[in-house]
Amino acid sequence: MDEGKVILPERSLQEKKPAKAKKQPKEPKEPKPAKEPKPIVAKKEKTPNDAAVPLDPNSMFKEGFLKAVYAERPSKHVITRFPPEPNGYLHIGHSKAIAINFGFARYYGGDCYLRYDDTNPEKEEEKYFTAILEMIEWLGFKPYKITYSSDNFQKLYDLAEDLITRDGAYVCHCSDTEVKKQRGEGKGLERYSCSHRDRPIEESLTEFRAMRDGKYKPREAVLRMKQDMQDGNPQMWDLTAYRILEAEHHRSGDRWRIYPTYDYTHCLCDSFEDITHSLCTTEFQLSRVSYEWLCDAVEVYKPMQREYGRLNVTGTVLSKRKIAKLVDDKIVRGWDDPRLYTLVALRRRGVPPGAILSFVNELGVSTANTNIQLARFEQVVRRYLEQAVPRLMLVLDPIPVIIDNLPDDYLENIELPFSPKEPTMGNHIVPFTKTVYIDRSDFREVDSKDYFRLAPGKAVGLLKVPFPIKATSFKKDEATDLVTEVHATYEKPEEGSAFKKPKTYIQWVASSPMHRPPIKAEVRIFSSLFKSENPDSAEGGFMADLNSHSEEIFPNAMIETGFNEVRARAPWPEKEGEKTVKDENADASSSEARTSEDAAPKSFVIARPETVRFQGLRVAYFAMDTDSADGKIVLNRIVSLKEDSGKA
Repeated sequence: MDEGKVILPERSLQEKKPAKAKKQPKEPKEPKPAKEPKPIVAKKEKTPNDAAVPLDPNSMFKEGFLKAVYAERPSKHVITRFPPEPNGYLHIGHSKAIAINFGFARYYGGDCYLRYDDTNPEKEEEKYFTAILEMIEWLGFKPYKITYSSDNFQKLYDLAEDLITRDGAYVCHCSDTEVKKQRGEGKGLERYSCSHRDRPIEESLTEFRAMRDGKYKPREAVLRMKQDMQDGNPQMWDLTAYRILEAEHHRSGDRWRIYPTYDYTHCLCDSFEDITHSLCTTEFQLSRVSYEWLCDAVEVYKPMQREYGRLNVTGTVLSKRKIAKLVDDKIVRGWDDPRLYTLVALRRRGVPPGAILSFVNELGVSTANTNIQLARFEQVVRRYLEQAVPRLMLVLDPIPVIIDNLPDDYLENIELPFSPKEPTMGNHIVPFTKTVYIDRSDFREVDSKDYFRLAPGKAVGLLKVPFPIKATSFKKDEATDLVTEVHATYEKPEEGSAFKKPKTYIQWVASSPMHRPPIKAEVRIFSSLFKSENPDSAEGGFMADLNSHSEEIFPNAMIETGFNEVRARAPWPEKEGEKTVKDENADASSSEARTSEDAAPKSFVIARPETVRFQGLRVAYFAMDTDSADGKIVLNRIVSLKEDSGKA
């Protein structure tokens, strides 16, 4: 009986249906008129790479929300801005904001500012300024100008005094609790104005200057905008414009004791920089009213603010506070741990910037928030890498296979393509010798019919090697009960005999002192840091949802010699943001950075380690980690192969 095939019992005569009575022949119908022949449409020729043809990188600007935004205010010179707060590392959600603001300006031939919203000196650090710019450039964008909200502190202050003289602001001494009550306590209760709201203009002006000059301590006085407490929009309930912070600013030092809030600063800085389209996420949709109110109140140019849905990914945490907890508790290596979804972490993991932009573009832009599973993100990355990086043989957990019927000095050069789908990547040579290493998972001590890899008495193919090998015996370590060595024969048929093709081919790495293989590496296989799709909702909080198996390390992995050339030719792929970055830790003159032993290190430009990307055949996609140094190679798994990648 064939395995997996179910034979149904024959039905008894009683069970069989009686034969149907023959129907009387019908009167013949009139023949239908002949149809008009359809026009012949030429079929589109399919190119070898059709399966991975990328989405038009400008598609999100050509249609939908962003096209409508431009149509609402067409501009000869589009000017946008990306205004991050320099108080943390950017995460994958910010990649959408970067792509939209920089991409929108680029598509319409305009400019995009990088403006650091540095109005809170208590939380800002220089490392965040540096990291933000690095990530923007890594994604392939170049700011038109780098500006700081703090550049405008004096101008903002002058406008605050102007707003007071227009009876548009007042100094308030209410506590946080009192202000909350005035706003209905967030429960829809009756709202009412602060008792200081109607103080004389000159009094508010004097008090504001007293705030500036050090009369008050933090929380003892704030400047509030005189908006409309009866408006249904909370962003019109007399928002705070200035508060007192006793902290030294990283740029202005101790010159200021009062600092403007986001609600006051943002629209005015947009105005100062002649922003045409102020694009932000829908969490600021209600703020549009106060944005426009303030520009009108002080009679300055009013940019157009429009809001798009933010990008969220499930199965992880993006909150700065929560990631800081993971870092502080040593759950992860740092903000760039490859299991996180900060942009510095994704870069270290080896995710190409182009894959992130493809992901954002594929999702499109609308006013709806987007909640995406990590699996979908990885699917886009996988599809991007498939055509963009070379392929190499890598063995995670190697065991030696000694081919007894080959001489000790046997050497056969095997030519391998870096990619069967991209001939332009070229070919390389790997040695095939008497001793090769295969993965422990590709050998079984006891054979079975449904197993097609190496086992005693069974043959298996080695990728691109002309003939298979057959296992004859093996040795084990009594202490660990692990196989330590396999013996085999090279199944080269006698001349004139038929060659029997094996059912399965596996990856391998040969031992050849002449060619200096195998190349040893530590390989880190990363999985999701959390067990559930929503770590925040887990019982006990996100820290109780940690996956204890989120990282598996293979300390003795081996790579074939083609890795040297792949490393020397990095970045893979050569895209904006990674073309000219040098690896300060790499030695360009080292033999590992050359394509051959005789290659001179003349004008080598070695990219950052994570740009050395490749597909480990039958394993996963990998990139070098920044821990690689002093001859030690560390690899990170970027993504697995296709979900149905289970080996036979």
